[in-house]
Amino acid sequence: MESLNDILKKFARVELQGINSNRLMNRVDVKFAFPVSKLGSFLKQLSADYELLLVEGNFNLAYQTQYYDTPEFTMYMEHHNNALNRYKVRHRKYLHNNTGFLEVKFKNNKGRTLKERIIQNQMQHAWTNLENKFIAERTIYNPQTLVPKVLVNYTRLTLLNPALNEKVTIDLDLEFLSEINNYKLNNLVIIEVKQATLTKTPVFSVLKDLNIKPLSISKYCLGVNYLYPLLKKNNFKQKLITLSKIINDTPIAHIAGTR
Repeated sequence: MESLNDILKKFARVELQGINSNRLMNRVDVKFAFPVSKLGSFLKQLSADYELLLVEGNFNLAYQTQYYDTPEFTMYMEHHNNALNRYKVRHRKYLHNNTGFLEVKFKNNKGRTLKERIIQNQMQHAWTNLENKFIAERTIYNPQTLVPKVLVNYTRLTLLNPALNEKVTIDLDLEFLSEINNYKLNNLVIIEVKQATLTKTPVFSVLKDLNIKPLSISKYCLGVNYLYPLLKKNNFKQKLITLSKIINDTPIAHIAGTR
């Protein structure tokens, strides 16, 4: 059996400085989840159509993302209740070079994701004037009410198809932390296909061949569900059952609501 490194050697490589890193800040995205045992089969079928992104010569990159919310978890509840026009505020740090960004993600009522960011190398306990202005102008929230809720550590592989303006992110080794709890999902892979407009590309065909179905899932909402068990989660229960099946690598085709 080929190792993951052997499979990845078959991909053409592209360095980050050779591409526009701000592409797909206005996009549609589709998420999938599957057990680590399927990752090799997934990657094997994509080397002819996708390039592997390198950052300073590395492709397996460590990320750390801190999500902020109101004390009442307003952003989480908006997502839980399927509200349109919802926000996430987060700090993302790239651990390989200690650079970071303060980011606002906005999911509009047409299903598009819009992301804006400013450089912020260190996670802040208090916002600067620039950060206050950035959040206040791009969200409906008062920055002074936002507090850290979920910290997520993970590693990421990124595949690119420049001809189709498409990015595929592959997140592994997820760990969720709060001030008092932590939770690891070592057997889970989360895939996100990001495109300017929804187009059926080779990655969708491969996922279909492997019987991997779309699963709309937010790492922030996952973290809240695992770290804050007393919060409302009725609308996420079916997805959590599906994820439990995936993590335990058992069939999920019969689960109602999986699509």
